[in-house]
Amino acid sequence: MRLPEIDWQPVSRIQLICWMAFYGLLLFYLGLHWGQLTLLDNVHLPIHEGGHLLFGWLGETIGLWGGTLLQLLVPALLTVSFAVRRELPGTTFCAFAFFHSLTGVATYMADALRLELPLVTVGGAGDEVEHDWVRIFSSLGVLPHAIQIGNFTRLVAWAGMVGTVAWLAWRSSRQTDASTAKAAHL
Repeated sequence: MRLPEIDWQPVSRIQLICWMAFYGLLLFYLGLHWGQLTLLDNVHLPIHEGGHLLFGWLGETIGLWGGTLLQLLVPALLTVSFAVRRELPGTTFCAFAFFHSLTGVATYMADALRLELPLVTVGGAGDEVEHDWVRIFSSLGVLPHAIQIGNFTRLVAWAGMVGTVAWLAWRSSRQTDASTAKAAHL
């Protein structure tokens, strides 16, 4: 038995054009800065640092992982929230933000061998700052593969960003096809 599909809230043609232009320009900008942190990553940084504080109450290991966990959990939960309400632009934006945040995680992962990124922490002195992914990869025994893991994570993130935009276009075209079919039946 097939469940009936619940329609998403409609998106006008002009809204779709504006959103597609926005994502196209954003992908172009991010492509020009492949493998680098951008100003957009500063949106994720306070959430990341807050994750260390929040999850740190549960122990040192989960506190270490907590930065990345919260950094990814926030846009993921927002995506689900918009999807439940069937709001296409919000779902797309938050899913895109999730995958964009994952590009920052990838850059941080790959930096575990290079140690070139400036590190930030809440309440610690500059010389006390430890690189999360050096500690995580060392504990997992995969530190020598940090660059490969980071590059693979970046590819997944980019596939997710492009896929999210493609899904927006596909979902909107289905909406247009459905409204055209309804008009033909009237």
